[in-house]
Amino acid sequence: MRRWCSSFICIASSVLAVAMPQAQADLSVMSQLLKQTPTTAGFDICHGGGCAKVSRAMLTDAEWQLVLVQFQPRAYDAQTERAQLAQAIAVLELEVGAKTGTAGDRGGTFGNSAYPGQMDCNDEATNTTTYLKLMQNAGLMRFHTLQDTRTRGVYLNRWPHTTAVIREHETGQEFAVDAWFYDNGNPPVILPLQQWKAGWMPADSPAQ
Repeated sequence: MRRWCSSFICIASSVLAVAMPQAQADLSVMSQLLKQTPTTAGFDICHGGGCAKVSRAMLTDAEWQLVLVQFQPRAYDAQTERAQLAQAIAVLELEVGAKTGTAGDRGGTFGNSAYPGQMDCNDEATNTTTYLKLMQNAGLMRFHTLQDTRTRGVYLNRWPHTTAVIREHETGQEFAVDAWFYDNGNPPVILPLQQWKAGWMPADSPAQ
């Protein structure tokens, strides 16, 4: 049986209010972080499962330059830009992980509680959205626009799972940007949202 993100924060808030009162506080924190306007001078990062913990991070000019390098040369099509975004997110995970104690995050959720800085899908989706917002605000996203996070599997007899999302300008197609499947510092998976919503998982993910 496939293992899905274990946090019940992905479930509709009406269910949470009955089953998990404490999760409402986490949901509020997630909402605040998703609405933040991050800059290299400071932004908040989720970890601990459903934003149970929040750490402040910043990037030096040299660290941000390593992100900018991922976009050289500039992409001339959306597919190339998606590949550049994935590499840039991997760089940001490494840089931020070293500052926030989340460098030891492992792909998936189950069985990883012993690792410091472990994240569930809610943490990953929130943080990936923050990274994408940093890049969008810096003018690095020419072919895509950041969208709200999305959740799959809420009522399909499996654990719900959440991802960051981008939308391609020309086609209007939405893509999941999912960093949960692999260890910290690996590029996230970027694939059509409808394929992701159908339950797709990479065969080599430790989350299997």
